[in-house]
Amino acid sequence: MTDDPAASGFPSSSLHSRIVTTRPAAARIWNYWLGGGDYYEVDRAAGDEIRRLHPRIGDYARADRQFLGRAVRHLVEDVGIRQFLDIGTGLPTAENTHEVAQRIAPESRVVYVDNDPLVLAHARALLTSTPEGRTDHVDEDLRNVDAILEHAARTLDLARPVALMLLSVVIFIGDEEDPYGIVRRLVDALPVGSHLALSHTITGPGLPDVDAAVAWWNAHGTPPITQRTPEAVARFFDGLELLDPGVVSCSRWRPDPAVGCPSREPEEVAMYCGVGGKRP
Repeated sequence: MTDDPAASGFPSSSLHSRIVTTRPAAARIWNYWLGGGDYYEVDRAAGDEIRRLHPRIGDYARADRQFLGRAVRHLVEDVGIRQFLDIGTGLPTAENTHEVAQRIAPESRVVYVDNDPLVLAHARALLTSTPEGRTDHVDEDLRNVDAILEHAARTLDLARPVALMLLSVVIFIGDEEDPYGIVRRLVDALPVGSHLALSHTITGPGLPDVDAAVAWWNAHGTPPITQRTPEAVARFFDGLELLDPGVVSCSRWRPDPAVGCPSREPEEVAMYCGVGGKRP
């Protein structure tokens, strides 16, 4: 960990001015749980406190990241998707969307969207691409659908199928901000054959440690998180054809049989996900 983790990117003075180091930030703390080095002391301390309240949080972070890899592989190999709109990118780690997609199909194009200043400072790591493909990075908020689509259209052909990746980002949209409407507007702008991959932290009976961790975060971190039940998460896929096995724990979405015991279903995590296709 460095004193200034943004120093390895290309931060401008305006980006530096947007980085808040007095409160933990979601992208940085996620990076800490995943074993990265792009965080500040305030993020490490918050991450440790949340892990004390909810000891399995690291498992959830890893399960979410592994779901991304499996979903991208499926969409490229089995569905034939060659374009990705990844909103809520987070800090670069191993097996980013473009790395997974272009390893299989070098011509794949990926647009990353995030408005965290430290993520933007590291965007160069996400802008690498195969010669056949292309990547781009947009400084924008999920709520600004029209601006996202306008920027994405400079790299992606929105008349051809696109995979919309919304992993652990809709949790930052409160119910009063119409999260379902935001997701629907994005999906509606994409053609038939496009797919939505989404993950979301959940709440429900028997998850008091998860609820306690989220409550602590909302009192101390930024941006605040809105938990939803598995049924509420499934609503984001209304009108889409859900791929098997539906909306399930991230650890149980088409798990790799080479990981762990192939005859035993992976343990659930309180991070649910799904992939749905847009049909005629």
